[in-house]
Amino acid sequence: MRFLRLLGITILWIVIVLCLAITIIPRFLDARYYAGLPTAHYNGERFFNPDGAEDDIAPPNGGRGNFLWRYLTNSDGRPKWPDHVAVHRVAPPARVEGERMVATWVGHATVLVQTQGLNILTDPVWSRTAGPLGVGPARVAEPGIAFDKLPRIDLVLVSHDHYDHMDLTTLKRLWERDRPLIVTSLGNDSVIGQVGVPSKALDWGGKIAVKPGVEVVVTRNHHWGSRWFSDRNRALWSSFVVRLPGGNLFFAGDTGPGDLNWANQAAAYGPVRLALLPIGAFRFAPGQMVAGSHIGPIDAVEAYRRLGASRGIGIHWGTFRLSYEGYDTPPRLLAAVTQVTGLHGFGTVALGHPTEIAPFHPALPVAPIERGPIERALPKAALALP
Repeated sequence: MRFLRLLGITILWIVIVLCLAITIIPRFLDARYYAGLPTAHYNGERFFNPDGAEDDIAPPNGGRGNFLWRYLTNSDGRPKWPDHVAVHRVAPPARVEGERMVATWVGHATVLVQTQGLNILTDPVWSRTAGPLGVGPARVAEPGIAFDKLPRIDLVLVSHDHYDHMDLTTLKRLWERDRPLIVTSLGNDSVIGQVGVPSKALDWGGKIAVKPGVEVVVTRNHHWGSRWFSDRNRALWSSFVVRLPGGNLFFAGDTGPGDLNWANQAAAYGPVRLALLPIGAFRFAPGQMVAGSHIGPIDAVEAYRRLGASRGIGIHWGTFRLSYEGYDTPPRLLAAVTQVTGLHGFGTVALGHPTEIAPFHPALPVAPIERGPIERALPKAALALP
């Protein structure tokens, strides 16, 4: 009887604590990262995608709650990923001068781009997991560059506040070591500032000079933001154009297709020499080539075409397991799509291997890439990829 009484009291207190948590905790988690006048993508409280809903393609099998539960319990039938992927690192140069350009994929959306004597780093993540308090998807591949072998960084681009793109631990290490210029979009400076790191936050279309002849333009993409739950869309998401004498660098950040006009808008800033485009975390169900907030290879190829880029590298795959596709489905499907469309210059690179980027050359004309017709044109073997 005493045990039952203690059990009853314990359950009662658990219920009370949960009820209080439901009432109190969201107020603490709902931080106001930015305050400003309403715009075409900000309603005075939260940001939004002006081209429509940020995630209009729902996961299968009972919605997002069931998707999350099945994901956490590993009972969703996803293809098996390797526990560990070997990475053969090649040390990058300390600097790359003039119009020569070298890019090294570090993992996920982290890329080191070296040109004009500048070392540019995109969405730097060196942590083992992507999530709050060290809880979240664990990387299956070590960073392509060990942090202590990373050359001095001059410029960091942070696209939004999701944990697999904004790693506060890494940003603090970079700031304490190199004092780089960190450029992001509105509200994210508040989040980054929580660890004592300053950054420059700009709205879409905002520009900041890096040095004579080089500037960063914060550009539109199609996504959403949150660090917890109820702080959804309190900070803005973005892509970036780094304007360079030898042809621009475009970093898409994390994006769904939306209207895809964000690629056209980025192209208007000048010729794109190198485009860093996500190709993974797109297949929530077999045969589904896209999610509302992520592009797969087909839409990535269309974005590449609209950019008129002369070279493209597919990123955002094979590091953190975030959705339903197989480990190497994104690069294999990308290769199939580019073969079917006849588009050249867009592929993937090995982790940790510096890649020489050729001088800009105009892209050959290619017809618009439409998801439906391309899916029908792809070999059945490509569509059957896990």
